[in-house]
Amino acid sequence: MWIYRKLLERFGPRDWWPADSPFEVMTGAILTQNTAWRNVEKAIANLKALGLGTPEAVLAADPDRLAEALRPSGYYTVKARRLRALCSFVLKIGAGGLDPEALRLPMEELRQRLLTVDGVGPETADSIVLYAASKPSFVVDAYTRRILSRHSLVAGDEPYGEIRALFMDCLPADVPLYNEFHALIVAVGHTLCRPKAPRCGECPLGRDPGLSAELREAMAG
Repeated sequence: MWIYRKLLERFGPRDWWPADSPFEVMTGAILTQNTAWRNVEKAIANLKALGLGTPEAVLAADPDRLAEALRPSGYYTVKARRLRALCSFVLKIGAGGLDPEALRLPMEELRQRLLTVDGVGPETADSIVLYAASKPSFVVDAYTRRILSRHSLVAGDEPYGEIRALFMDCLPADVPLYNEFHALIVAVGHTLCRPKAPRCGECPLGRDPGLSAELREAMAG
């Protein structure tokens, strides 16, 4: 919570995930793989312009037309296939539309079933569970590993589930908290804690890599 408060104080509320519907969040979770969010926004705008904003519409669309719409997001033929797989999963569970019935499954069941879908790994599954289904499953990404390892809280090469458990064991199971915390991690990772030439002097968690004295004191307390 000390880390959360420091990041919130520095960056303010992030209002993440930007979307008009739960299904748009699911779509974005697939499209954001290996690309910047601005490219995802362009691809989603293309889908909306073509009327491909529901699982039913995506599956009914010509595959080549769908792939072309996703071109701005990169790896567009792969992402078209993955998006169709996600839509098929949604419709196997029940009604699709803007607020798919699948999102009402219990959290762990939803997460485990998502992990069976082509192209859905733990980070994508947790993004869908948290941001689309509004269930408390913490999202771990490359920023999370980098920030925690630079502040000596993890080695950085732990399995995804171990780092996820670190957050979920230490925090209350609270959707708004998980939502904001992950968004704040993205903010500091994108702007300050860069892979090369990190701006440590501006970091709200401490000026030097490693466990800052203030963070060490907070952990001891």
